[in-house]
Amino acid sequence: MPGSPFLAVLMAGLLVLNLSCQEQTWESAMAAGQQAVQQGNYAEAERIYQAGLKKAETFGHEDRRVAVTLSQLAQVYAGQGKHVEAEPLYLQALKIYQSVHGETHADVAATLNNLGVLHRMYGQYAEAEPLLVRALAIKEQLLGRDHPDVALSASNLGQLYVAQGQPAKAEPLYRQALSIRQKALGLSHPEVAKTLEELANVLRKLGRSQEAVAIDLQAREIRAKQS
Repeated sequence: MPGSPFLAVLMAGLLVLNLSCQEQTWESAMAAGQQAVQQGNYAEAERIYQAGLKKAETFGHEDRRVAVTLSQLAQVYAGQGKHVEAEPLYLQALKIYQSVHGETHADVAATLNNLGVLHRMYGQYAEAEPLLVRALAIKEQLLGRDHPDVALSASNLGQLYVAQGQPAKAEPLYRQALSIRQKALGLSHPEVAKTLEELANVLRKLGRSQEAVAIDLQAREIRAKQS
């Protein structure tokens, strides 16, 4: 019967099942894209994420899944040196994240960070700085100053200041990143060695060669244990 409660329940169940299948299909596309990236097959990842974007848009153009897919596709473009293609995707993802979550959210911070790094890679330092500063501030607000994600943003901002010829601004950021990584990862982790090397480079630029030599020695000792 057209007005049957059983028919209404059946139709509702089919709708839920259809939506669930759609979501699984999008999730499968994201997993396949990540696998292609891990294998270094950027052309295949690009194709998969473009198809995934179409699937995500079926949930609505302002849906968070659209932003996730845009961000992944932008990273693939950035990995291939396609700055012109990557930037508008990051900006579109950022707009959606801000609409969905507000201004201070982990997704917003991650996208600001990625945009800032992209600008830094292409020598667009004036554009990169406010993005990286804001990403770091949001992460510190959400996670506290000792979280590993904060170390990543601090290092990225430090790299920018080194590239700009401002090592004095970079030093406290690298020291912050070093302290976080030593606590979170242990004193002999490769990331700790890398941060020590970056800090030593900054100290040399500041004319503090003796400090740089001592820190370089710490980094070499860590590397020796890994080999």
